[in-house]
Amino acid sequence: MERRYPVPWRTASAGRGGGMGGQARCALVFGGSGPIGRRVCARLVARGWRVTAVSRAPGLASAGVEWRRGTLPAAGAGEGFDAIVSCGPLDLFSRWYADTPAGAARVVAFGSTSLHVKRDSSDPSERDVAARLADAEARVAAAARARGAAATLLRPTLVYGAGGDRSLSRVAALARRHGFFVLPHDARGLRQPVHVDDLADAALAALERLAVDVRAYDLPGGEALAYREMVARVLASLRPPVRLWVLPGALFGLAAALARRLGAHDAGAAVLARMREDLAFDAAPARRDLGYAPRGFRPEAGMFEPPQAGSTPR
Repeated sequence: MERRYPVPWRTASAGRGGGMGGQARCALVFGGSGPIGRRVCARLVARGWRVTAVSRAPGLASAGVEWRRGTLPAAGAGEGFDAIVSCGPLDLFSRWYADTPAGAARVVAFGSTSLHVKRDSSDPSERDVAARLADAEARVAAAARARGAAATLLRPTLVYGAGGDRSLSRVAALARRHGFFVLPHDARGLRQPVHVDDLADAALAALERLAVDVRAYDLPGGEALAYREMVARVLASLRPPVRLWVLPGALFGLAAALARRLGAHDAGAAVLARMREDLAFDAAPARRDLGYAPRGFRPEAGMFEPPQAGSTPR
C-alpha cells in the first residue's frame, strides 16, 4: 500500500556521482548500530558516502563511518547532510526531525506495517502503537513538506535475518529453551517475513531513485506463507531442529494461558488471535519505484542468533 503526501517544492536528486564539486555525499544515520542500520551504513560507505551514525551504544569502528553518541529525540545537529536515514523508532525520530534544523536533506525513515495491523486491535496498547506510528509519519511528512525535502517512509513486515528481533528470533529462542514450540491448529494466517538485507537495499534505492515528493511504502517479504508454515521453517532451521506441536484451539488457549502465568511467554490475546489472520501487503508500488525484489523465506539457524560483537554485515 502506497501513500503520497504532496510536497510544494521540488528538490534536486543527489544522484550517483557524489556531492557538489566532486565531494563525497554525507549521510546522517540513526540507529546505526542496529540490524538494519549497520547494513545501511555499510552500503552507503560502499557507494562513496561519508556517514555519521548516531547510536545510544558505541558502534564498531569502520572506515567511512563517524560515530556520534546520542539518544532520540535529542540527538544533536542535523544540518550539513545530503541525506538523513532513520533505522530506529519512528516516533522518536519524527520529533527530532520536526524540532531540529536539517535543511532540505533527503530523508528515508523506517516505520512498520503495525500502523495497519494494530489500528483496530482489541488491545489498547497496540492501538496506541498504531496511532503513534500514524502521527510520526504525518509529523515527518509535514516537516519535509515545510523544508521542501523529499522523504520516503518504509514499513517492513516481520523482520528477520540478524537476530535480536522480537518476532521470529523470539520464537527461536523460546523453542531452544523449551525443546518444542506450540501453535493452534488453525494458525494459518498469511505472513510475509522480510530479510534485513532487502530492507537495507530498499533504503539505498529510495535515496538514489526518489528525489521528490513524500511517499510511504509497505515492504513485505518475497513469499506469503501460513503462520504455521513460517514457524515450522524456523524450527526446522535450528541446530538441532525443534519439534512443533499443533494443538486444538481450545487446548492451545489453556496451554497459552498457563504458560503466560508461569512467565514462559508474554504474548497477549490479540497477538495470539492474529496467528489466524491474513497480514499480507502489496509490494507492487515498491517494486515499481524502488526496484524492490525481496527474497523468499529460507531461514538458517544463524539468522536467529543474538548479534555477535565485532561482526560485520554484508
